[in-house]
Amino acid sequence: MGLHFKFFNDKELKQMDALKGAYGGAVEIVKTIEQMRNYEERKKVAAEKGFGEMLEKAEQYAGTLAKVEDFIEKENIQFTKEGVATTQVSGFQGAPVTLRGMQRMAEDGETLVPAEFISVMALSEDYVLNGELITTLAMAENIMGASKYCNTNLVGTPLSDESYARLEKITGEKFETYVPQAGMRALVLKNMGTVFGNLGGVEVANNNHLVYLDGITRAAVNTGGDFYLNPSWSSIAAACYYARDIKNLTFKISMLLSTQSPMQFRMLLNIFKEYLRDDGTTPIYEVNLGNGMSPEMFIQCANELKESGITGVSLAAHLRINPDLGLKDFDWTENAHNVLASGTNITIKYESDGTSRPMDTMEAYFLSKEDRLAHAEQIGDVIYYKCVRCSKDAKDIMKMGHKATFADISYRSK
Repeated sequence: MGLHFKFFNDKELKQMDALKGAYGGAVEIVKTIEQMRNYEERKKVAAEKGFGEMLEKAEQYAGTLAKVEDFIEKENIQFTKEGVATTQVSGFQGAPVTLRGMQRMAEDGETLVPAEFISVMALSEDYVLNGELITTLAMAENIMGASKYCNTNLVGTPLSDESYARLEKITGEKFETYVPQAGMRALVLKNMGTVFGNLGGVEVANNNHLVYLDGITRAAVNTGGDFYLNPSWSSIAAACYYARDIKNLTFKISMLLSTQSPMQFRMLLNIFKEYLRDDGTTPIYEVNLGNGMSPEMFIQCANELKESGITGVSLAAHLRINPDLGLKDFDWTENAHNVLASGTNITIKYESDGTSRPMDTMEAYFLSKEDRLAHAEQIGDVIYYKCVRCSKDAKDIMKMGHKATFADISYRSK
């Protein structure tokens, strides 16, 4: 039996189609993203924007990063068990922070670079167009070989009057905004408990999903970024419809969606199923299950995902979290081991290294550009300590006989 009620009406579908058409349509978007993922293209843009020296330093650091094979040989590791751990670290807040984290890992010569990076940075027009984002992606994806770099589009991010005028003309929609400064508009967020309480992204009221889609498309075609955090039910459904024919545009579902139980997970599966791509896959690459979920429920969700026939979706769990994100001293490591012992794959995600230190907070994700750049070295050190924790935990997992995956730079053969 199909859905009782469709997720979108005709007007909403036409608005999303019109927005995609304004960027040249699916074929053109796919082609542009692919072109902008080329390292030489990114390097050229970075140099033009004044980030060339930063990439040169990153290339130098790449030469001394630790290798997985060295650890495997030293410890005589044998992979005998099913269940693979994919490593993921959050908080890569722009180019200087990413470079600092890379520098620290290169200096210690032991820390393995995680396979996936997450950034909770507002996709302001300045960040997307001034060269910093494309430089960050070049370091993460091209030089270090991260398999995924996830950007976050916070719908409350101020945008130029021109951007809002363009979006309203394309979609015929009017958005409730205020003027944070001359020449800029921003959505009015009515449910914010604190400055960063709902990330400015969970509140996708009315038709604010169009602001979300416009923001991720702008970033994708200008930088080649192909992976975006999505914390809202409506924008998840919108992303599945919008990107069903944009094969290189993918999404991560945040734990802030509160997928704490198999019932909620099945709601997601229904959305995925409704807007599958022609090859049977979904634009959703990953679901970060909620911090309250037990390992048994995680395994059940993984089994139901397999039974659904929808392939290519990974499931993640926070192993450590920022002290202001939830339970104090939160540690899901043993639970992750239980998941792996069942033969179930898991992405192990680190919002923190489990140690309370300055700038290891959610608030650090929402600093002004000036404060972020002023504290870039300190935030980069926080990234480094997260990567150290992730690397050590992944090494323990490998000692247990399970494979763990890292960025390409962490392998001699790549």
